Amino acid sequence: MSRHLMTSVHRAALLFALVTLVMLGGVARASSNPAENCYIGAYQLTDGSIVDIGATDPASSLRWRRVDGTTGLLTRQPDGAWMSTRGWTGRPDGSIVRFSDCRDGRITFDGMTGHRIAFDIVNTRFQGSGVSLAGRLVLPKGKARVPIVVLVHGSEHDSALDFYDLQRMFPAMGIGVFVYDKRGTGASGGSYTQDFLLLADDAIAAVQEAKRLAGTRAGRIGYQAGSEGGWVAPLAAKVSPVDFVIVGFGLAVSPLDEDREAIAYDMQRHGYGPRVMANAMQIADASAAIILSDFQSGYDRLDALKLKYGNAPWFKYVHGDVTWALLAWPTSELKQKGPVLFAGVPAQYDPMPVLHNLDTPQLWILGGEDTDAPSAETIQRLRDLQGKGHPVALAVFPHAEHGIYEFETKPDGTREDTRNSQGYFDMMRDYILDGTLHDTYGDAVLYRASGTSPRHPSP
Repeated sequence: MSRHLMTSVHRAALLFALVTLVMLGGVARASSNPAENCYIGAYQLTDGSIVDIGATDPASSLRWRRVDGTTGLLTRQPDGAWMSTRGWTGRPDGSIVRFSDCRDGRITFDGMTGHRIAFDIVNTRFQGSGVSLAGRLVLPKGKARVPIVVLVHGSEHDSALDFYDLQRMFPAMGIGVFVYDKRGTGASGGSYTQDFLLLADDAIAAVQEAKRLAGTRAGRIGYQAGSEGGWVAPLAAKVSPVDFVIVGFGLAVSPLDEDREAIAYDMQRHGYGPRVMANAMQIADASAAIILSDFQSGYDRLDALKLKYGNAPWFKYVHGDVTWALLAWPTSELKQKGPVLFAGVPAQYDPMPVLHNLDTPQLWILGGEDTDAPSAETIQRLRDLQGKGHPVALAVFPHAEHGIYEFETKPDGTREDTRNSQGYFDMMRDYILDGTLHDTYGDAVLYRASGTSPRHPSP
């Protein structure tokens, strides 16, 4: 599920959790492990630009990404070439990729040749909070000190070691990366959980391991966290200070508030008013009661609401971030799957006390059209922190959804992601390198630290 780029889209991740552990197969090479495809890597083209080739599920495909945010899915053709489709649309985009023999490490991308970039890589196992975790340090070649970013997971169940493209994209930009499989995923031990404090302890251990392995090459070090990681990384930074925190498409509200905000956003964007909104919030309240009971009670109330509103035209748009799952499955399945799917999640966790007491410089990057984690309230809370002098920089890509993906809307209202917003990767690179930001990153609206006026991109 390589959409993550610290990505993962919440609903896709949760659905994947229910069908995970299915064996990967159908691959045009010797191994069924997507991460073992010898074409995977970051390549520098003759014009100096970088294209990353990453793993996908299914493993028979590959995904390319560029620093400008463009991306496509590659499918092997009978003649050995790889044909690209745009974003996640499934539509051909005209790009053709060819690879040399794996030992040669060369690529032809849209007629331009390039070579695979070599990195200094150390695979490791380290001790998290009571479990053994699998990690990897990836540094640019050489002996110079470099900043290092530790990648903190979202709610996905995928292996970060297999699927995180940033483990190559950042080193290609002169930045070190420490990537690790979240407990209960990939090669790491333990059981999957969404216990934020436990995950923060693991993130702290990852920083310590990154410093140990990097030795004298370690410069400034901090976190880059997507989605659920936006709750985890600030907590880790408060417990054990780092030099910076980057949060992408995360939230400054609780998980239950996220679900309510997502349902409200669904109703608003489909044109429904206060009356329907109040009915939809009844469903949000009923699903919250089930979650707070650890899936032991509250089903009669939800079933009654499903019976009452199930034929209403707006009911099909009630998704939220977790409510959709409770609406999709019968009680017998929810009682079994729910505690696993939402294991350890602190549903009422309030992130604001941590943020109010955190003096670590932070960059928050949000999407203005995020349906999974609506950003309006989080933007307001971060602006309030800025006004109180906290070292928080904020960037909002107005046309991006979860994952900072731009999209097309189909006639039925569903979305097809096309690319990451231009400027997204450049912004993170600049902040990791020295903690500063330029004036323009695509169409992002920038709110700098200390409550300064927003910077809009030039026309």
